[in-house]
Amino acid sequence: MSTIASIETHVFNVSAKTNWVFITVTAADGRTGWGEASLIGWEPMLVAASQALALEWQGRALADAQAGLRVSPQSPGGLVFNTVISAVQQALACLLDGSVPDAPAAPELSAAVLRQRVPLYANINRATRLRTPQGFVDTALRARAQGFSRFKAAPFDGLTPALCASGKGQALIAHGVECMLALRQALGPDAMLMVDCHWRFDETRALQALQALAPAALHWFECPIAETHAHWPAMRRLRAATREQGVLLAAAETQVGLASFQTLFDEALYDVVMPDIKYCGGPLEMLKIAQRAAEHGVLFSPHNPSGPVCTWHSLQIAALAPECAMLELQFEESPLYEQLLEGPAMSTQGGGLSLERAYGQSLALNAQLLQAHPYQPVPPGIETQLNR
Repeated sequence: MSTIASIETHVFNVSAKTNWVFITVTAADGRTGWGEASLIGWEPMLVAASQALALEWQGRALADAQAGLRVSPQSPGGLVFNTVISAVQQALACLLDGSVPDAPAAPELSAAVLRQRVPLYANINRATRLRTPQGFVDTALRARAQGFSRFKAAPFDGLTPALCASGKGQALIAHGVECMLALRQALGPDAMLMVDCHWRFDETRALQALQALAPAALHWFECPIAETHAHWPAMRRLRAATREQGVLLAAAETQVGLASFQTLFDEALYDVVMPDIKYCGGPLEMLKIAQRAAEHGVLFSPHNPSGPVCTWHSLQIAALAPECAMLELQFEESPLYEQLLEGPAMSTQGGGLSLERAYGQSLALNAQLLQAHPYQPVPPGIETQLNR
């Protein structure tokens, strides 16, 4: 029976704002699976959590780990520990691919893909260094030149719920709206345009922004307010407002586990759910979430502003899911994205990604390049600042 020989963490610095965190699970037969556990600003804690997990699971069967490692919203380790578990589950999916007799693939992950090409949208946020209307437009036009017709921006920099009602907050909202209107004007009526609010609004100012954004003809309005239980009544009112405007309400990128998503479905809070394979529990859990979303008539669109390992795993599930609206791609964050991935090749030309069989190819990263870009401290990401 194939067992775990080691679990190791690799932190790769991408920019002054981003580290990618990868976790490898090496089997006793020498094969290695890769997962991604990026959670900006929390890299030392991710390493520590991975080391603790390794002590518990080293020497145990791969299949037992896949069955036994489960994320939980109530985990004492919070999102950090759930992120590590999700990454280990990704790596296990690479190893339990049916390539060796005693490491059978999970039936769900070895099923025939339901689509061989997955549509992408370009998240242009990190590639937009000049945070002006023209800066966003220039990035979007570069993405369009590469075949993208779907775009997402997050232009409300510096805004917080506490700041919304102030003069400064109103100026930041107006600037963000101006950026989105400029994108619509530059891209024309046929482009699909989404805005990511990163939980920066209170309910009143979210409704205000939504109304001001009406000329932008948004496809969806993402994460306007914190997704806590206390905000559910406000979220219902926001969903009603977005529907009146013909806009979808999207959220749930930091939700953990199928049970959490089931609650969201039962409460009918969102039109689009965006599970992130780094947080939600890994490939098998994400596939279950996608299946349940389809049963409830909710669109499934994986959250993926991440490195190539997360993209590769998200692609597998997007191809297996009953329905998949589209997959996010972080556009032009760094040329290291393409350089780091040794295989399989992932071409995003034409605004889509293709594959013939889920988990049908081995994933490998450039070890020399990994070592050349070691960890650098970065500020904590928005995921752990405002979504509370």
